[in-house]
Amino acid sequence: MSPSVKFAPALVILAGAVGLGGCASKSYVREQIAPVSQRVDALEQRLQVTDGTAKQALAEAQAASGQLQNSNQRLDQLNGRVDGVEQRLAAQESRRKRPRN
Repeated sequence: MSPSVKFAPALVILAGAVGLGGCASKSYVREQIAPVSQRVDALEQRLQVTDGTAKQALAEAQAASGQLQNSNQRLDQLNGRVDGVEQRLAAQESRRKRPRN
């Protein structure tokens, strides 16, 4: 038996393995990736909507915070005025209650 005859089955097996286990075709890869790609696209769209909603909510929260600060300032001013009025009324009442000699 010659050495090439000994290696012939091994060469046939090796050639078959390389031929059958070769690279996947572009169309096969596209078919396999298509469902994943569609899900990624759908998730990207949902993410964009969610991001827009979050940005809108942040803008509204910032506007509400500014309005709250303005309201608090006005309330502080009104509290000062009410305190002044109460002090004047208390002073007037204390003058009325004093007996005249």
